[in-house]
Amino acid sequence: MTQNTQSSGLQPIFSLDKIYVKDISLELPNAPKIFLNREQPNIELNLSYNTEKIDDGIYQTIIHATVNAKIGTEQMFLIEVDQAGVFQMRNIPQEQLDLLHNIECPNMLFAYLREVVTDLTTRAGFLPVMLAPVNFAYLYQQKQQSEANISNVTAH
Repeated sequence: MTQNTQSSGLQPIFSLDKIYVKDISLELPNAPKIFLNREQPNIELNLSYNTEKIDDGIYQTIIHATVNAKIGTEQMFLIEVDQAGVFQMRNIPQEQLDLLHNIECPNMLFAYLREVVTDLTTRAGFLPVMLAPVNFAYLYQQKQQSEANISNVTAH
């Protein structure tokens, strides 16, 4: 907490006010034939996330996930999900806001994203896909290091 926040007596506020699926897509291009194939699919996960300011102290974070399952070159299923949340963040110093936007918000939403993917794969007629946990703190650290390397290169 900054000296300014302490002296003004304002308590920091961080809350998840709304969780929702903003966009969802499930494709089974080779159904029903693909159900006859008993091989283990190769499952690829691509994740991205961002936070945008909606109003004063109100932010929306969206995690976009693409789950692509193939057996050889044959598409088993393709899932795309935008899991979103509306967060309230007030009286929080900027450097801590950055950590909340890049670590805490995606972390809180990821559990819901995992549940959606598991549910969709089951409803599609496949064994449930359980996404492995994601370390958003590590991803943020990697992003920071990458940006620092880029700025060091451009500074020379």
